Amino acid sequence: MEPNKVLYQFVLRLADHNMIMAQRMAEWCSRGPILEEDLALTNISLDLLGQAELFYDYAVELSGVNQCADDLAFLRSERAYLNCLLVEQPNGDYANTMVKLLLFSCFEKHLYTSLLNSTDHRIADLAAKGIKEVRYHYRHSSDWVVRLSLGTEESKQRIKNAMVELWRFVDDMFDMNEIDRNLISSGISVDLNTCYTAWKSDMDQIFNECKIEIPHVDNIVKGGIHGIHTEHLGHILCEMQFLQRAHPGAKW
Repeated sequence: MEPNKVLYQFVLRLADHNMIMAQRMAEWCSRGPILEEDLALTNISLDLLGQAELFYDYAVELSGVNQCADDLAFLRSERAYLNCLLVEQPNGDYANTMVKLLLFSCFEKHLYTSLLNSTDHRIADLAAKGIKEVRYHYRHSSDWVVRLSLGTEESKQRIKNAMVELWRFVDDMFDMNEIDRNLISSGISVDLNTCYTAWKSDMDQIFNECKIEIPHVDNIVKGGIHGIHTEHLGHILCEMQFLQRAHPGAKW
């Protein structure tokens, strides 16, 4: 595969992570448990959407095809998306959403921190822009996970249930393929195993504070990096892509 095509696939993956997570977080708009949280989750969604757009813009440049960020976001089929499986999972209750946001924002925090040293200056710049927002997402979700874990028996049980449901998608976030190996050797990307070590250290610290054991799961699910998704992504795309499909070429 040509160098630009390899980099294109990697950048597209970063964009897709954020795009699908943004769509999920947007589903909380007007449904937050309190007004402040309604606003917080909507703003987190907008942060992720902004990051996705910047990565899509770069992917468009790398593709060499006459298209725009909207084309990549709204006109691809399910198998063409490269996002990790975690972000496409349903929101569930508020505890479930906070656990999902915690797992993902911690992943992005360490990924972006590593990418600050990328030899691709565009990626390093985008990581520098996104890291400030991601740190806030991490702080916000970790505060809520701790608060709910140390609250009532019901709120603690909901956090436990969310962890059992979502932990099986953790390995998929750190999955790598030949594209990663090519970019690691050139200093553009990083070994996600290193990110996992830092990520796991943060998780151990948080859940020790929560007095909750990290679950052991046997039903690990992977495939996002290869375009193999859970049934939930198709439903997201039906909603997300409706306008562009119904009115091709529509512009704001």
